Amino acid sequence: MTKDIPKITDAEWEVMEALWESSPRTANEVIESLQHIMDWKPKTIRSLLNRLVQKQAVGINKEGKVYTFYPLYQEDECRRAETHSFVKRIYGGAMKPMIVQFLQEQSLSPEEIKELRKILDEKS
Repeated sequence: MTKDIPKITDAEWEVMEALWESSPRTANEVIESLQHIMDWKPKTIRSLLNRLVQKQAVGINKEGKVYTFYPLYQEDECRRAETHSFVKRIYGGAMKPMIVQFLQEQSLSPEEIKELRKILDEKS
């Protein structure tokens, strides 16, 4: 990773997903898209947007009286950073124990197993 991606909380992640879905968006558009799935007040969503701007995860365009927000990082960049953070924090940076635990605890379809085998074969 060439640039440090800010740590994003679970609530902030919801706001980011709304912006990844469509952007730039006004605060009201973000509020409207999230109120259908989250039981948050508009003030909460505005606070989350402001925190993301302060963290430099979200940019803001100020054109006249209209402010629009847009993500400064792509979704896959943030997912990768979150994955690395999780593996480092929970598994000491080792992928194998995480993968083994996941495989032992999850039911996988034959198609998923085939896909995983293909990925592992390509890695070797």
